[in-house]
Amino acid sequence: MMSDQRWETRPLEIWGKAKELRAKWQASIDNKGGLLAHGNTGEVNWAVCFPALTVIEDNPAGAMIAAVSDPFARQCRLASEVRGWGRELCGYVLNCWGAMFLDREVDGSPFALRDMVIPFPDVCDQHTMRGQQAMDFSPIPRWGGDYTIYQGPSNPERDKIMVDHKTYCHLKLLNDIECIFGQKFDDEQFIKLVKARHLLEIYGLKLSQLMTNVPAPLGQKELYSFYTLGMLTKLDPDEILAFWKELIDEVQWRVDNHIAALATERYRWIEAHPPSWHFLKYYRYMEKYGAVCVGSQYSHMMGGPMALDENCNFCHRDVPRVAEDFPLETREDGVRSHYYDARGPQFWKIDEYIRPHTICEFAKALKADGAIMPLWRAGVGCALFRKEQALELSRMGIRVLHYEGNQPGDRTDMDEHRFIDQLDTWMESQGLRKLED
Repeated sequence: MMSDQRWETRPLEIWGKAKELRAKWQASIDNKGGLLAHGNTGEVNWAVCFPALTVIEDNPAGAMIAAVSDPFARQCRLASEVRGWGRELCGYVLNCWGAMFLDREVDGSPFALRDMVIPFPDVCDQHTMRGQQAMDFSPIPRWGGDYTIYQGPSNPERDKIMVDHKTYCHLKLLNDIECIFGQKFDDEQFIKLVKARHLLEIYGLKLSQLMTNVPAPLGQKELYSFYTLGMLTKLDPDEILAFWKELIDEVQWRVDNHIAALATERYRWIEAHPPSWHFLKYYRYMEKYGAVCVGSQYSHMMGGPMALDENCNFCHRDVPRVAEDFPLETREDGVRSHYYDARGPQFWKIDEYIRPHTICEFAKALKADGAIMPLWRAGVGCALFRKEQALELSRMGIRVLHYEGNQPGDRTDMDEHRFIDQLDTWMESQGLRKLED
């Protein structure tokens, strides 16, 4: 998209409330009382149904260390490396493990040892293994579930077996915590959380649909700030739903009135995974060319299991939905509805498509002109199919730029100056010059 159009821009009115919610969540994890768990509870924060349990998730914790203090992050990774954990491991986990080895947090306070490990079962194999060192360091219970997925057309019989297995793993985990730690799980609160998650996915889908507008009402940095609220940052469900309703109303108003994230938008690009959290300024650098990032499959996760309809618009995938298709009366009902889609995360596979194809559909829906895709050296899930995706995008006329680095939480081997030079060469090769400098 090439245009000399200048769009009106305005600050987001809801930005202040978003910062308040983020600060509230940070305060809740800083006050580490009761039982602490290392890990991730998934999309539904069932941990709050154990009043004494707090889950400290390594993705946001490791990313925060990388963003707040590069010197401390480097010390953490060195502390991990001298114990034999090399750079091929995820930067998030090396930051978190290193803080544990050094016995201090990024703010200088003592490291709070965990009471249990609940690793997030994920297609990225390192998620499942992240809890191993925390368990070995101060012997504590560890649970893990299986993240079963498959490719190809939907198979109802296979789906049932996989959902049954996931449900069993989750129910066993909850029962074990009750027995070992003497905690009582609040089933009513859990069902409330499951229903809230379903509503949040509806809001998330609506936001993804609004992002297809030209000009884009938000940029990638804003998307990353908002999508964590209710996903990685777990807060009161009523408070989160009220926030998202207000957010959607404001973004809809921006679309209706042609309010842009970038006044000079003339080029739209997508990502495939998180960027280096220490180098987010490259979004602003790209704006000098009139280029706006309209998201990634990662930042659009808040929409749940999404697909595209016949008009290439975002829609929910044809799988059972919580409110319409499940009874929600017992703990098992809630767990089973939590795992209603046996076929893996959104955009991972759609019908007979495999991952290289789905990013093309994603790019088409967002009207992208280009894609900037990292080749991370750590984390299998962060690099899987990346080259094949680039070939598919190129065949449909979307220009692709690759850059290299360790992982979003590890800046060790990322050459920032070379990356900026790559961006200049890439944009100029497409006939674009900086509008400002």
